[in-house]
Amino acid sequence: MQKNVSKMIIMSFPDAERKEADDRIEVLVNPDSYKVRSKIKYSEQQAAGTTGKMPKYDRTEPQKMSFDLLFDSTGVINEVEDRSNGVEPALEHLRKVAFEYKGNEHRPRFLTIYWGKLKFDCCLETLDITYKLFGPDGLPLRAVAAAGFIGAVEDTKRVAEEDATSPDLTHVREVKDGDTLPMMAFRIYGDSSFYLEVARANGLNDFRNLEPGQEIVFPPVKDR
Repeated sequence: MQKNVSKMIIMSFPDAERKEADDRIEVLVNPDSYKVRSKIKYSEQQAAGTTGKMPKYDRTEPQKMSFDLLFDSTGVINEVEDRSNGVEPALEHLRKVAFEYKGNEHRPRFLTIYWGKLKFDCCLETLDITYKLFGPDGLPLRAVAAAGFIGAVEDTKRVAEEDATSPDLTHVREVKDGDTLPMMAFRIYGDSSFYLEVARANGLNDFRNLEPGQEIVFPPVKDR
């Protein structure tokens, strides 16, 4: 796919690797805006009787994007008029590309959105259609689809891209000059009090005198 796309295109893929597209949608009119949402999740656990605590990092949730897509069959926008079928054929195509359950994968399709320099690997999360204009027989001639997408990256690529620091994983860190075990524990777990467990896991009798270049294993821990 070319790097710069003047019209927004939604490509559909049968699997998360996205090697070969099986369908696509080119929007009628580019959105006049779109929203991108990023969210960091923190643990809400707090000891009884306390007034507050340092927020403990839990995870970074997948990025979300939402925008409105215009569908029109009056011919006013692109001079293509279809008052016999209205906007339903185009909306059905959108549902097939982004919403339909794909039997052999047991899930809806994987998508990639291209627009300008934007490239967003995702799946459809929400789809709300508002019908705006009707023919004399009630046939919908114009509609706006409010589409919400959630980031979806293939696992191998995701692991390669992220610098995971989850407390649910095992980490190995090299001691730098000035590092202390409580400081390093805080970087990994968001809680310096886990340093005693790290010391036990590494067989450290004197954790106060770490040597630069020394490797420390930080095992998975459970919330207290």
